[in-house]
Amino acid sequence: MSQENQVSITIPAEALADVFTKMNALSAVLVNYLLFNLTPSDRLEINKMGDKTLAFVQKALEYAENNPSLVPVYLDITEAKKDFALSRDLNNILKQVSTLQRAIEDTMMVSGSEAYNAALVFYNSVKGASRVNVPGSEAVYNDLHQRFAVKLKKTEAK
Repeated sequence: MSQENQVSITIPAEALADVFTKMNALSAVLVNYLLFNLTPSDRLEINKMGDKTLAFVQKALEYAENNPSLVPVYLDITEAKKDFALSRDLNNILKQVSTLQRAIEDTMMVSGSEAYNAALVFYNSVKGASRVNVPGSEAVYNDLHQRFAVKLKKTEAK
């Protein structure tokens, strides 16, 4: 029985080197703008601006700029507008990066699945060969079996 092969390509070393060079260049361009490394707790607690709040923030800042008498003295609209612009620009970058990331993940999943399925077919073939004492199969099976073996949970092992 033949397996369906959805992907049959490799990335040439020159293309990989080019990708990493460009990723490093992108990181270098953004290094002064990507300033934080939030903890999981920070991420839960911080107010977030997404697509729905983007319009709200933009409209509120426009109103604040056009109605200075309504702006509290402790609110720096110039800084808020800078924050908004940075967030908007990074959001646009993130959309493109996310699209690329999803394409990378999807292709990696399909190619990985095909490779894993091929390895399982081979493993099961070697397992059967080992059962009937085909020469050389036992050593291969034992090595693969150690790498494939599912570890028992501590509660089950007791």
